[in-house]
Amino acid sequence: MPNQELAFGDEEFIVSKTDLNGKITYGNYLFIKMSGYTELELIDQPHKILRHEDMPAIIFKLLWSRIKAGKEIFAYVKNKTKNGDYYWVFAHVTPSFNANRQICSYHSVRRKPTQKALSVITPLYATLLQREKSGGVSASEAALNQILKDKGQSYDEFILSL
Repeated sequence: MPNQELAFGDEEFIVSKTDLNGKITYGNYLFIKMSGYTELELIDQPHKILRHEDMPAIIFKLLWSRIKAGKEIFAYVKNKTKNGDYYWVFAHVTPSFNANRQICSYHSVRRKPTQKALSVITPLYATLLQREKSGGVSASEAALNQILKDKGQSYDEFILSL
């Protein structure tokens, strides 16, 4: 039955690589297994093929702005499988550079998030998604910024504290 949560081991890592446009160029065995797609179905597809509808767009806006600027980012992401199941990851996304220090691709390593982190992220993302549906991505971004301001933390400080 679709919409079941899948899990992977605490010591396992999901790895994928994309080109500059976010098209998948590599996925390790666990990435392919968790997605429910075959390797052939994934390669050259946009990474957003795994995007779950519970994910607020502001998280991806932040992610893309950060990695396009040559910086790393950590984020909690809910992915959707081919058959409609889902799984949570704690992602570390980085740009890869060529010999001329130009960004040539992106690389993501994901591990299993803690239940403590998900107990904070799940309601936060629900709030951000609600704001997004009523006022667009800018409303969701304003809500996220206000939450961070109220906590007295940057996005990175908040995410890494969970």
